[in-house]
Amino acid sequence: MTDVASLFVGPATSIHDVIACIDRNANGIALVVDGERRLIGTITDGDIRRALLEGLPLEAPAGDVLARKPPHAPQQPTTAPIGTSQADLLGIMNQEKLRQVPLVDADRRVVDIALLPDFVEEYELPLRALVMAGGLGTRLKPLTDDRPKSMLPVGGRPLLEVIVRQLRDAGIRRVNLATHYKSEMIAQHFGDGRELSVEIDYVREDQPLGTAGALSLLAESAEPLLVINGDILTQVNVAAMLEFHRANHADMTVAVRPFDMQVPYGVVQTDGLAITGVDEKPVVRYFINAGIYLINGDVCQLVPPNDRCDMTDLIGRAIAGGRRVISFPLHEYWLDIGKAEDYARAVSDAEEGKV
Repeated sequence: MTDVASLFVGPATSIHDVIACIDRNANGIALVVDGERRLIGTITDGDIRRALLEGLPLEAPAGDVLARKPPHAPQQPTTAPIGTSQADLLGIMNQEKLRQVPLVDADRRVVDIALLPDFVEEYELPLRALVMAGGLGTRLKPLTDDRPKSMLPVGGRPLLEVIVRQLRDAGIRRVNLATHYKSEMIAQHFGDGRELSVEIDYVREDQPLGTAGALSLLAESAEPLLVINGDILTQVNVAAMLEFHRANHADMTVAVRPFDMQVPYGVVQTDGLAITGVDEKPVVRYFINAGIYLINGDVCQLVPPNDRCDMTDLIGRAIAGGRRVISFPLHEYWLDIGKAEDYARAVSDAEEGKV
C-alpha cells in the first residue's frame, strides 16, 4: 500500500523538491495539498518537463507549475471518494487516460491514492531499443585502442552493459546493438542476451552509417523505437519519456538537456543609435541534444537504406515532412562520455553511487 503522505507537496514547494518527491515515490505524480491535506492540484512528471521547457527555474514554486497547465487540462484534478470500487476506478482511469486517482473523504482531504499498476501488472514496455555502439572512440584514444568505447568499464562492468541493464529494468526486452568497430568483442560479451534476460540482435555496419543510418537496417515495425547513443551514462526515465511521447501525439521525441553559457562581456542593448540597457555578463540558456530518441516506425522509414544519415538529418526530414517532433527535457543524471575527462568523471560518479 502506498504511503500517500509521501506524495504530498505544498504550493510553495520548489520544483527541485517536487522532482525529488516524484523520483522518491516512483509513482510519477506529486499531490499539491494545503495544511489540512485538501487537494489543490496534481503535478505529473510531464507537467515538470513542460515547465522546464518554458523556462521555469528549479527554484520556482509548485504553484507556478499548476498555473502553467495546458488550457485543455481539467481545472480541477480528477479524484474519487474513498471506498470507490476497483472497477469504477479503472473506468475513471480509462476514460480520463490517467494512471493515478487520488481518493478523498467528504471534506476533500486526501486519504489514499489508486494506482494503475496496482490493478494491471505491466511486465513489458511496448518498445524496442537500438543502442548505437559502433563509434571509433577517436577522442578517447589510447583507451579505445583495444576496445570500443561502449565497452570501457564503468562501475565494474562495460558501459554498454550498464545501458542494456537499465533498458531491461525499464521493461524493454528487445534490444538491438548497432556495431562496427571491434564488433566481435561486443558480440562475444553479450551473446544473444539470455544471461541479461533480454533478446539481443546485432545490426552490423560494414561502414559507418552516421548516428541514424543503422535504423535503415532494422526490420520495419509499428512499435516506437527507443534509440540511445552507446556512450551515454544516464538515469533517464524511459517510461516517463514514452508517456510524454504519447500524451503529446509525437512522431519523434528528442531528449534535451539545458546548457548555460555565460557571455564574458557586458551585452549592450540598442535601438538604432540609442543604448537602451546593458546586461553585465548575462547567462544564455540553450537546450542541447542528449542523444536519446523515441521514434515512431514510419519516421524510421525516412532514413535512406545503406547510406550515411545523422540524427540531425532525420530530425530535419521529419520536420520537413510535417511530422510532429518534440523535445523531452531531462532533469535526471546524464553524462556524454566523449573525452578522457568525461570517462574519468563517469568512473568517479559510479564509485560514488551517483549512477
